[in-house]
Amino acid sequence: MRVKVLSRNPDDYVRETKLDLQRVPRNYDPALHPFEVAREYVRALNATKLERVFAKPFLSSLDGHRDGVNCMAKHPKSLSTVLSGACDGEVKIWNLTRRQCIRTIQAHEGFVRGMCARFCGTSFFTVGDDKTVKQWKMESPEYGEEEEPIHTILGKTVYTGIDHHWKEPVFATCGHQVDIWDEQRTSPKCSLTWGFDSISSVKFNPIETYLLGSCASDRNIVLYDMRKSTPLKKVILNMRTNTLCWNPMEAFIFTAANEDYNLYTFDMRFLESPVMVHMDHVSAVLDVDYSPTGKEFVSASFDKSIRIFPVDKGHSREVYHTKRMQHVITVKWTSDNKYILCGSDEMNIRLWKANASEKLGVLAPREKAAMNYNQKLKEKFQFHPQIRRIAQHRHLPKSIYGQIKEQRIMREARRRKELNRRKHSKPGSVPLVPERKKHIVAVVK
Repeated sequence: MRVKVLSRNPDDYVRETKLDLQRVPRNYDPALHPFEVAREYVRALNATKLERVFAKPFLSSLDGHRDGVNCMAKHPKSLSTVLSGACDGEVKIWNLTRRQCIRTIQAHEGFVRGMCARFCGTSFFTVGDDKTVKQWKMESPEYGEEEEPIHTILGKTVYTGIDHHWKEPVFATCGHQVDIWDEQRTSPKCSLTWGFDSISSVKFNPIETYLLGSCASDRNIVLYDMRKSTPLKKVILNMRTNTLCWNPMEAFIFTAANEDYNLYTFDMRFLESPVMVHMDHVSAVLDVDYSPTGKEFVSASFDKSIRIFPVDKGHSREVYHTKRMQHVITVKWTSDNKYILCGSDEMNIRLWKANASEKLGVLAPREKAAMNYNQKLKEKFQFHPQIRRIAQHRHLPKSIYGQIKEQRIMREARRRKELNRRKHSKPGSVPLVPERKKHIVAVVK
C-alpha cells in the first residue's frame, strides 16, 4: 500500500525572525479563483471609499495682502517661489516651503493688473492702473539699498495684462491694443489691433513661441503671429472671454474662460467649433491655468469655487471651496504638478493639493505598490454605478447647489421647447445645432 504524504520545505513558510512578514503560499491559477472579480470589486469599492475619506485638499492660506488678490505669477526656475499682485498696488513674493512672504513691494498706484516673470527668473514685470510697465529684480535689495524698479515705461493708456516670451527678451502688453516690446526699448516694436475694444488678456504660446492669443471685451479671441506683425484669425463667441491659456504639451490647443459659465477648448487650426465645452461652473469663469502635463486644467470662478477639469471631459473631476473663500480671481497650477494656488477677493492666497487624497511626503515601497494597485482597481471598475456614485459625489455650498439645480431646470426647459418647435414645424426648418456650435457666432480670417 502506497501512502501519499505532504512534503513541505520549511524555508517556504517559516519566518527567519519574528520581524519578517508571514509567507503565504499562493496559487495563481485563475481557474482556482472563481470569485476573483467579486473580490476585486470589493477592493475597488473600499479603495474608492477610502479615497473620499482621505480627500483633504486644503493645505494652508497665505495671509498678508491688505486688498483682493488680482493676479499671480510663477517663478520659471524655482518651485517654491510665487508672486502675487493686489488691488492696492502691492506685490508680494512668497516662499511656499516656509509659507510666508519674503518681500513686499509697493509697485503701482491702483490695481496691479498683470504680472509675469522673465524666462530666466532674474526679474519680473508688472503693469498697473497708473499706465506704467515696471521691471523689478527677483532678488531683494542689499542692506541700505532702496526698492526701485530696474526700468519703468510710461504708457498712454491703462495696460490690462502682460506676458513674457518663453525664450527671448520680448514681452507683450494689452489694453487698448496688443503691444510687443523689446526689453531694451521704451517704445513698442510693433502694435497689433483688430477691432476697437479693450483687450483683457494676452498669452504667448509656450511651444510655438512666436504665436500669441488675446481676449477682447467685444467677445473676440484673436490669434497673432509675431513674425508677420499681423493678426491671423479671430473667433467671436456669444459672450465675452475673460482669459485664455495655452496647453503646454500641444502647440495648437488652448482653453478660454468665458462669461457664460463655460470653458471652451479650441484647436487653433479649426476654430469653427471647440474641441470640448466644459460646463460645471454656475457663474462667470475668471481665470484658467494648465497643469504642466497638459492633461488637466484648473479654473477659477465668480461662484467662489475652483474646479479641475480633464482636457477631454466636459465635467470637472474636482471642486474646491471653503466657507470664507469669496470670488476667485486668479489661479495657478505649480510646475511640479502637485499643488494649486488661488487668489480671491478676501485678500487670501490658498494652497491646495492637485490630487485631493494624495499622501504628501516620502512613500514606502509597499505604500506605493498598494496605491498603484488601488488606482488600477478604481480605473477597472470606474463605470460601475455604485463606485461611480461614490467617486463623483461632492458636498457643495448651498448657493452653488441651488444654482446647479436651477440651471438644470432651465436647460431642460430649453431642450423641451426646441423639441416642440421641431415637432410642430416643417421638416428641416428648425436645424439641429450641436452644443459645440451653439456658442460660436463667427470665425474671421
